[in-house]
Amino acid sequence: MIKKGIILAGGFGTRMSPITKAVNKQLLPIYDKPLIYYPLSILMLSKIKDILIVVNKGQLKQYQKLLPNGNHLGIKITYKEQSYPKGLPDAFILGEKFIGKNNVALILGDNFFYGQSLSKTLLNCAKLRNGAKVLLHKVSKPELYGVAKIKNNKKIISIKEKPKKFISDLAITGLYYFDHNVVSYSKQLKPSKRGELEITDLLNKYKNKNKLKADFIGRGGAWLDTGSIEDFHKTSSFVAAIENRQGFKIACIEEIALNNRWINKKKIKDSIKFYGKCDYSSYLKKLI
Repeated sequence: MIKKGIILAGGFGTRMSPITKAVNKQLLPIYDKPLIYYPLSILMLSKIKDILIVVNKGQLKQYQKLLPNGNHLGIKITYKEQSYPKGLPDAFILGEKFIGKNNVALILGDNFFYGQSLSKTLLNCAKLRNGAKVLLHKVSKPELYGVAKIKNNKKIISIKEKPKKFISDLAITGLYYFDHNVVSYSKQLKPSKRGELEITDLLNKYKNKNKLKADFIGRGGAWLDTGSIEDFHKTSSFVAAIENRQGFKIACIEEIALNNRWINKKKIKDSIKFYGKCDYSSYLKKLI
């Protein structure tokens, strides 16, 4: 069972400049809450309580003001500053002491996931004991993504980054589950031509050992990237449509913590006081 998770919230967000010159992208709003709440909620839905957030150097205080140590959610949040992006696998090298001999999940801080059966899928992924598992999603333009070809439904036999020729329409999303070997495997990687450690190379190490499997978001689910201003608006509109039509909030981290029985209603009241008078607080009041 995976009990530790990492949120990669570094990067400079250059495609969203000048907005991101002052504020980290993951602290910008997706409709009614900061983007960071969405990947955090995914780890919490996976029943992961020990979380490391990797942030840009100099932006730590911004995060700590919003998410101090996780106590208000019944979880533990720690931080690690990154001077500059060195590729996704670098998160495991940075988090070596945090990971220890434990299995770990990694989620990209700018990825959005949604689905009615998603919680069940996440809990199944978190049961990983050996090897690695990625979450796949069917896309209409596979040439824009890293894709995986599978055999026997869940075994990955091939990975290709932005293929020019069709090999699969199953995109590899920004959510990964690894066993404890991920640290040593990451250290073995060499930077690519662009000077970064590549997640594809890391996944291939597991694939070559026949230890890379897949799970799926499923039909009707959503996986959205928020890498550009346009993507931000699209994702915000999606969240707004769901919340306003159905009356519940996506990625309400306090609600997830309460449902997981990690906190009591007193903690909800403390959060209401922290947020002040706002629509989010009004929603939290309905929980008590």
